[in-house]
Amino acid sequence: MRVGIESINFYGGPAVIPARTIFEGRGLDFSRFDNLMMDRKSVGVPCEDAVTGGVNAAKPIIDALSEEDKSRISLVITASESGLDFGKSLSTYIHDYLGLSRHCRLFELKQACYGGTAGLHMAACYIASGASPGAKALVIATDVARAAAKSTYGEPTQAVGAVAMLISANPEILELDFGATGHYSYEVMDTCRPLPEIETGNPDLSLLSYLDCLENAYKDYKDKVEGVHFQETFDFLAFHTPFGGMVKGAHRKLIHEELRLRGAAVQQDFDQRVAPSLTYGMQVGNVYSAALYLSLCSLIDHVRITDHSRVGLFSYGSGCSSEFYSGVITPESARKLSAMNLQGQLDSRYELTFQEYDDILDQNVEWLFGMRDKKVNFSRFSRIYDHFFRGKGYLVLTEVDDFHRKYAWS
Repeated sequence: MRVGIESINFYGGPAVIPARTIFEGRGLDFSRFDNLMMDRKSVGVPCEDAVTGGVNAAKPIIDALSEEDKSRISLVITASESGLDFGKSLSTYIHDYLGLSRHCRLFELKQACYGGTAGLHMAACYIASGASPGAKALVIATDVARAAAKSTYGEPTQAVGAVAMLISANPEILELDFGATGHYSYEVMDTCRPLPEIETGNPDLSLLSYLDCLENAYKDYKDKVEGVHFQETFDFLAFHTPFGGMVKGAHRKLIHEELRLRGAAVQQDFDQRVAPSLTYGMQVGNVYSAALYLSLCSLIDHVRITDHSRVGLFSYGSGCSSEFYSGVITPESARKLSAMNLQGQLDSRYELTFQEYDDILDQNVEWLFGMRDKKVNFSRFSRIYDHFFRGKGYLVLTEVDDFHRKYAWS
């Protein structure tokens, strides 16, 4: 049975700041700038959270469906490390504001940045099982950086964003090589969010865990799939992307080990098979559970697909859980994704000065997990709201009333 991603869309937030501006404003060492491979990062505002991001990513997909196809969505999974409640899932709000059928399963997954992949495969197994013939599933990976780790080299990468994926037996974006997947997971304290206001961890340990998982998840894939060759089997590659430099280093390490390539041959392979997947990420930053799927979107939008092309995908979530799997994209993938105009959306963001950026960070701290009663003061970021939201029909947070979050369309 064919199964995979029928539709996909990305929402990248209303505001953006050049990474270079952060380096200058924080007095960071520019000798480390090029290694990040970051151009700009998306910045959220107080009227946004993981719910609004998820809805704004999914709404163009839902609006394009017929009423019959919309009614076929019988599973909604949200994946996030930016939850708003210990019990109530983000999917309850998202399902409501998308106007989906009440005859639907709703729940939320959490495993750091791996959550989006967990949701995708859980939905694909549901579709492939045939338990509900003709059903579709909506998977939404949505995350919001907590208070930025100011004056660290992680700050220029911490971003906001969401990817929505419609999973079905009509995989026009990506047809999964169903069952062709390798896993590697173990307990490690590389990064975590132990408190509402903190993202913390050991960046060196996180890099080592990422590299370890890529190597061993790929080995597990090879053990399960006959005749795999790292360069010949996969026309393109897309990896979980906290920042581009991390992916470049991971690709270099794996191709050294698998094919013993060095120097110009490694760079050429990277430029042809990997670099196109980084274009959007370099303009957005780390979007956590959505990062791999932003890379997939970037790949589809920035390579010439003339026939069926196989993509190797690597997903990593700190803590840690990882998976290497594969799927096929076609010219139809490019045609369908182009209708979402992702570059146009990114170009429409409001560009922040450093002072505006610092002020927005302080405002966002006021809206951390656990808010009971508060109304959004739109006047405090009116330039951003008027530029990006006003009259555009995006979902925005308006208030929290006795813990109940309330939203409206801009």
